[in-house]
Amino acid sequence: MLQQYSHSHSLSEEELFSYREHGYLIRTGVFAEQELQDLREVVEAAVSRAHSQTAQGNTYFLDNKRFVDVGDMTVQYEHQANSDTVRVIEPVQHLHPGLEELVFDRRIVEPVKSILGTEGVSIWTNKLNLKRGREGSGFGWHQDSPYWVHDSDHVDLLPNVYLAFDDATRENGCLKVIDRSHLRGCLPGTSDGTQLGGFFTDPGCFEESDEVLMEAPAGSLVFFDPHSIHGSAPNESDLPRRAIVMTYQPAGFPMLKTGKICNVPV
Repeated sequence: MLQQYSHSHSLSEEELFSYREHGYLIRTGVFAEQELQDLREVVEAAVSRAHSQTAQGNTYFLDNKRFVDVGDMTVQYEHQANSDTVRVIEPVQHLHPGLEELVFDRRIVEPVKSILGTEGVSIWTNKLNLKRGREGSGFGWHQDSPYWVHDSDHVDLLPNVYLAFDDATRENGCLKVIDRSHLRGCLPGTSDGTQLGGFFTDPGCFEESDEVLMEAPAGSLVFFDPHSIHGSAPNESDLPRRAIVMTYQPAGFPMLKTGKICNVPV
């Protein structure tokens, strides 16, 4: 499943088979170090802009976790009381021209076309996941499809692409996936009485021993199915683990939060 990237952007038949069999695929060496240095600056500028805008946003709490809606954008903060550390921003491409350019990058889009089997794709959503050293919290086991099934009638056709801006390791809370969990479709959530519990996959529906760590160097891409159960542990290192997750769909459909159609130029 770990593939060294070549200059062929489309997925090979071997890669496609692996993705369809396991629900994920890693390509390493896609983005060079200088590109990553520039992108990290873009990310930090976007985070600063989003944080500054939350002063005019709508703040609310779910299970004592702080969220702020600013127009069509949602900013999540770290779980510690009164934390001003941004955890997640969705969507993000509007925050910086460098992110607008990134979501249209052929190295990302062409493999998505291979997965979808179509020449035309559009944006569904994208988000920054930010795990600061020693502060970044984890994400419980979940599927993306239950979040989206009420907003999309083609939830099977929403592949995710994760770009690692930093090395992703066990110590800093790398993404992890339950192998072959995508083959079971949309699974039920937990019923623990919390506000967000329904969005986390019922632990009786999978074996945690089937987890696979998506450990990969900075500049790698991880493709994973919308039905794949995934999550991550807290960042227990001193190093950040920043990433963007970009989700695509066939062309002509609107984005999740904005309702606008954002087709990728052919």
